[in-house]
Amino acid sequence: MVNTPEQLSESLENYVEAIFHIETKKHAARAKDIAERLKVSNSSVTGALRLLSEKGLVNYAPYDIITLTSKGKAIARDVVHRHTTLRDFFVKILSIDEPDAEEAACKMEHGVSPIVLNRLTQFIEFLETCPQGSFQWLEKFNAYCEHGNLPAHCQECRAQGIEDMQPHWANKSK
Repeated sequence: MVNTPEQLSESLENYVEAIFHIETKKHAARAKDIAERLKVSNSSVTGALRLLSEKGLVNYAPYDIITLTSKGKAIARDVVHRHTTLRDFFVKILSIDEPDAEEAACKMEHGVSPIVLNRLTQFIEFLETCPQGSFQWLEKFNAYCEHGNLPAHCQECRAQGIEDMQPHWANKSK
């Protein structure tokens, strides 16, 4: 997460993210665009814009176009990065369909710590680039999710995996 003197609420992060996406498409946002995107009232948008303006995150004047300041853009990029990483993990690794992954990412992006986010990013990159990181396990996981049956050899594999990991776990606890 971007280091800010004060953390933004989930709601204000959603406003910054919405403005970022609208500004990316249209070069500026209007209160009406934000209200439509977030499915909130115009008065809610006005209140949020005043708060964001006070924090130096948006350039805002009533009935004028709205843009993010450089500080606002940095925060928006961070929120978008968290969202994208979570969505990619849900879609690419857990095989969750896009709409459900989007919804979950929207809810979780506000609470994920930088350490967890970094580890998810590393995990995705590792699986996508390691020649030995075969996606065979992913196919088996998808079959398990769909049918609820573990492959017959899973018990043997699990026993061997536990045996192989015991020295690692012992070293971690020291």
